[in-house]
Amino acid sequence: MFMITHSDTPAKKISAHDRILLTAHNLFYKYGIRATGIDLLIKEAGVTKTTFYRHFPSKDTLIIAFLEYRHQHWITWFNRAVDCPNDITKALAEWFENDDFRGCAFINTVGEIGITMLEATDISIKHKQEMTNIIHGVLPETDDRLAIAKAIALSIDGAIVQVQREKSPEPALQALNKIIESLLY
Repeated sequence: MFMITHSDTPAKKISAHDRILLTAHNLFYKYGIRATGIDLLIKEAGVTKTTFYRHFPSKDTLIIAFLEYRHQHWITWFNRAVDCPNDITKALAEWFENDDFRGCAFINTVGEIGITMLEATDISIKHKQEMTNIIHGVLPETDDRLAIAKAIALSIDGAIVQVQREKSPEPALQALNKIIESLLY
């Protein structure tokens, strides 16, 4: 199941940089980027302002680090979880049913700050392209395989937003299954 935590590692053993990054990850994902202020990040990470700014000279640099961190962990998880088209909804079901699910960090970020921070949008585009590539890799070889992968990826984004909005994964997963079946069979 996709989750990012360092709960098994004592806080003293995690570097200040990683504590700040993990704290930002958790707060940005839970509350949003705009709603999470620097003072809260510093307090929750247990660092001084000087330490914070030594590692992340601005909130923008922390946002980029958060997105890159999230991308690496999510893509690694998704790639391991999906070996065939049937695995797609199974993997997403595990993620959607997690108590910490707050939607797609990349969709949320583009919605919050995409126009004002193009680098964040670029990372989000890269993330969605890599997700589509993973889907493409597990589909049967056909002439329209890439188009099918793109349609499934678009449907996944719709399912994510629906689950985030309605707080119930089952209708979105059923619809996504139907879409995948209709595209493949």
